[in-house]
Amino acid sequence: MTEGLGLPLGSWQLPDELVMLRDTVRRFMREEVRPIEDRQPHDCHALPAADLSMLQAKAQALGLWCLASPSEYGGGGLGLLAQVLVAEEAARCKMGAYVPACGAFGIDPPSVIWLGNAQQIERYGVAGIKAGKKSFVAISEASGGSDPARSISTRAVRKGDSYVLNGTKLWITAADKAEWGLVFARTGEAGDRGGISCFIVDRHVPGISVKPIPVIRSYEPFEVHFNDVEIPAENRLGEEGEGFAVCQKWLVHARVPYAAGVIGVAQEALELAIAWVKQRSTFRTKLADRQSIQWMIADSEMELRAARLLVYQAAWQADLGHDIKLEASIAKVTATETAWRVVDRCVQMFGALGIAKELPLERWYRELRIKRIGEGPSEVQRMVVARALLSGAA
Repeated sequence: MTEGLGLPLGSWQLPDELVMLRDTVRRFMREEVRPIEDRQPHDCHALPAADLSMLQAKAQALGLWCLASPSEYGGGGLGLLAQVLVAEEAARCKMGAYVPACGAFGIDPPSVIWLGNAQQIERYGVAGIKAGKKSFVAISEASGGSDPARSISTRAVRKGDSYVLNGTKLWITAADKAEWGLVFARTGEAGDRGGISCFIVDRHVPGISVKPIPVIRSYEPFEVHFNDVEIPAENRLGEEGEGFAVCQKWLVHARVPYAAGVIGVAQEALELAIAWVKQRSTFRTKLADRQSIQWMIADSEMELRAARLLVYQAAWQADLGHDIKLEASIAKVTATETAWRVVDRCVQMFGALGIAKELPLERWYRELRIKRIGEGPSEVQRMVVARALLSGAA
């Protein structure tokens, strides 16, 4: 792998094709996405339809479309390491924490849809890629979103060729605009990990109601209530009782590009802060010449580099076919906690301007606070790491 590159035996670096991919996305963000985004309101979370269509057409022409989805179904077919490179660069814009590249690269269907049968893949997965349709994943409930195996109380009861779904899901992103979603419901005994099943639910069938949940970001999640919703048995994804395994597969791999995205936001914030302190003077001295500022910058860069390498390692291990539950948890905790500290330092370096809405910093500050909760709170991920180490499974 390293012969002829002048590298020590066993050293590792990004392959040339991934460097080219990263640079292409970086250039697209700089030349195409940001000029359009800069014209939008501060807390905007969607571009005007005409601008979005134009960006998406340009992205598709470059092959930058639904990059995490299999190529045989019209997606980019990228491995996880390539996905994290794109995720980091796509997050480096004002909307980037929750709407990477402002939606220019399309919206991948939940990856576990590709575990379905041919009809499910064609009707929901392939159609979603072609039409750019949104979908949602409904796991969390009021009883405890971080422990789905035990907390899910939404129930699906088999009646002939259908299931009848009743219950309420919380914190569901895109539930208002989605065409369909994956809903995890209990088909077995309460608290039984083998008692959860996964269902593909069309958003507009009778009995579904959606209500926004106002939060500190502009991009609101939703409460989704199911009242005697009838689901054809053919819409069950996998066998009855396999839902928790499907849930875990989706969550574990999603944590890695999630971690890459917050690193991208923090790196962009740091670069803004560096440019600012080099020009800003207080008491006749440039901020950049003050040791306290230099330490903030140095600590931020060192921590981001360390977090990035942990994300790369998790993605690389996944591409090799290894179980990455532990690596994904480590990457997610490290990246989100690091990004939060970095953006907080950047706000401090800007002073009062850091909380002004003429800069994206205060928006990122709010959104990263939520990011520390999303995909399993840091406390839960730390528990995963500790249990693996204590059991000798690491």
